Amino acid sequence: MRLSRSLAPVTVALILVLTLPSGAVPRPRVSDGGPPAPRLFGAACRTTVHGSEVVAHCHNPYVDTDRVRLHVECARWWDIDTDSAPADVGAAMTVRLTGRCWKEVGPVWISHQRVR
Repeated sequence: MRLSRSLAPVTVALILVLTLPSGAVPRPRVSDGGPPAPRLFGAACRTTVHGSEVVAHCHNPYVDTDRVRLHVECARWWDIDTDSAPADVGAAMTVRLTGRCWKEVGPVWISHQRVR
């Protein structure tokens, strides 16, 4: 008697699974030969501003080399904006980029370019 009580929920669950429509059961996706997934790319960069000086550290966790440049826009109209020299960041490497203005610093950003 106990055996039938313990098998009852399992039997009901099995019957429900077997009677579900075919679209309701999740199935693994099969590749349809479409375009391959894009490769991950791009160094992660963080910038800090201390007065009129800007420092950026970029770390590349991916295989492809990333060519990065620091761009500094100065707040004053007469102050010259600067762009750093390009630096190649290989796999698992970190680079340091610097820039400055004479007075206050405005927007700062990093540009990335994939090296082939």
